[in-house]
Amino acid sequence: MDKGIGFNRNIFLPWLEAAARFRVESDSPQEMRERLEDVVGERIKSAENRRKAIDILINIWVHSREVSPALHDEAVERLAAVNGPEQRLALHYGLVLLAYPFFRETAAVVGQLGRRGSRISSGEVKRRLTATRGQLGSLGKAVERVVYSLRDWGLLEDTDERHVYAVPGQQREVDDAGLQAWLLACALTSHPAEELPYLDLVRLPELFPFRVTVGLDALRSNPHFAVSRQGGGWEAVRLTG
Repeated sequence: MDKGIGFNRNIFLPWLEAAARFRVESDSPQEMRERLEDVVGERIKSAENRRKAIDILINIWVHSREVSPALHDEAVERLAAVNGPEQRLALHYGLVLLAYPFFRETAAVVGQLGRRGSRISSGEVKRRLTATRGQLGSLGKAVERVVYSLRDWGLLEDTDERHVYAVPGQQREVDDAGLQAWLLACALTSHPAEELPYLDLVRLPELFPFRVTVGLDALRSNPHFAVSRQGGGWEAVRLTG
């Protein structure tokens, strides 16, 4: 799995849905690749570009298991029982965070801008990431791919300016505490910090699309987390795995 930027193609929500469906039926990357050829081929005629898009889908729904077997397997199990498109989108999103750290960084910048009420353009996101990552040749295009994909998934909306977007005013409701905890575990796994204060964790800017309301008691009883009280009276959350 690509440990660098990696997210180098626009990824459409129907492709993610197809990849998830095929993953439930098989864990063979080759079988998934063969089945995704027809799905992705409806939009992409270039064999090379099609291969790159399918690589991303397989990284998300197969090779994310290399990052966290427990979280990946739980996503596959939950997929059969999720209730509605919001919960499926949360599963896709969590696995993308696992598979692509660059996606997490980009989504965090988008979330920070959205909290301030700022409009979002690829150019502004690029400037902010370049300040922290340095000028990488592939960074600009990758930011455009992430922003485009977020828009396609309904997580950014158009404004009256071309190629300038806004974070929707209403977050997606995932009314399943276990799924919310799973999404937090994906975010914390992808995050460079080993532990975070509870309030910082549930307010991570990369989770901007989703309303996270799961409480400390639920995290204490969740096998993914260990919660400890620190000297200042705040609760620190870390992963158990």
